[in-house]
Amino acid sequence: MELDDLSRRVEAVSSAYAESHGFERTETWYLLKLQEEVGELTQAYLKRTGQARANGRSPEELEAAFRAELADVLAHTLLLARACGVDMPAELEAKWLWRVDPA
Repeated sequence: MELDDLSRRVEAVSSAYAESHGFERTETWYLLKLQEEVGELTQAYLKRTGQARANGRSPEELEAAFRAELADVLAHTLLLARACGVDMPAELEAKWLWRVDPA
């Protein structure tokens, strides 16, 4: 799946969620929501690595929670980029991939 397509699909889900719950998504909201998700990822990571209480969850459940939080962080990063008019594929190319030979 292309990053632009993924971003559009995540936006559709987020937009529907905001509309159904009656709140406005501003640039500040996107940033704060991303911060919230990074906190949840940190918590999931600590539990997964035995550095926090697992609260009775199995290793498989902890792994699934960690993976889900990674997805949340990516989704909210894409949402923030869209809200701020950032072309993420172009920025990734400029920042990360310019050094890589595609062959």
